[in-house]
Amino acid sequence: MNSFYQRYNGPIMLMKFTKMHGLGNDFVVIDAVTQNIRVTASMARRLASRTLGIGCDQILVIEPPSDPNIDFNYRIFNRDGGEVEQCGNGARCLARFVKDRRLTGKSSIRVKTCNRVIELRINTDNLVSVDMGIPVFTPEEIPFKANQTAAVYDIDVAGRSYEAAAISMGNPHVVLLVDDVQTAPVNELGPLLECHERFPDRVNVGFMQIVDRQHINLRVFERGVGETAACGSGACAAAVAAMRQELVDSEITTHLTGGDLTIQWQGEGQALFMTGPAVSVFHGRIKI
Repeated sequence: MNSFYQRYNGPIMLMKFTKMHGLGNDFVVIDAVTQNIRVTASMARRLASRTLGIGCDQILVIEPPSDPNIDFNYRIFNRDGGEVEQCGNGARCLARFVKDRRLTGKSSIRVKTCNRVIELRINTDNLVSVDMGIPVFTPEEIPFKANQTAAVYDIDVAGRSYEAAAISMGNPHVVLLVDDVQTAPVNELGPLLECHERFPDRVNVGFMQIVDRQHINLRVFERGVGETAACGSGACAAAVAAMRQELVDSEITTHLTGGDLTIQWQGEGQALFMTGPAVSVFHGRIKI
């Protein structure tokens, strides 16, 4: 038996991994195509621990395709071990990973998450573009408790009412408009909104500042993680929220703590495209 691989009923072995980041949003990427690996919630928590494991915001697992029309299956675990539906920065890293590790020779690939198929493309400038699919606004599909679909909703938190947009980019987001992201109450209001009763599956919380028609600033408190340097799906949700309210144009740059993403969206019923970098940091092996 190759000691680098774990067998389901065999002894504990060493697992190969790659540490990557997209604008400082960092990941442990696991190849479950050439390694016989099953990632569990408890394993994800240990790998993500910055004191007891490798340390990251999310664990990304690339698996063989379950459908002949896709190239790979794509699973995402948050730092708390919860499996989630979408991660935009992670998707870019995944595209770079499968190309760099020669799991595919394609420049464009289709991957399946637990609830949708997304398309990834490595551009000639080495940036990665992701077709994030069509944004969802129907409350029960987000999911979000509301009587009807609206561009913004009033949400009561700790005795105050906040006006916010609720959107799914394959995972749920709530976006608040603020005057200045630097002074926004991200770490106070973020946890309260993440677990708000109107979001039955919890929610990612974006704090958005409009700079001009082509630029926004954004901070995101991610579900199951906390504030991160960047959130790709959060950047998409914020851009959509701003576009639906006619605050910005159809192509914008989103400035996050870790760097910039370009978002393009032509309106309701259309797919949204996100473009940005993906960086490998190091490769390693860990006992599991």
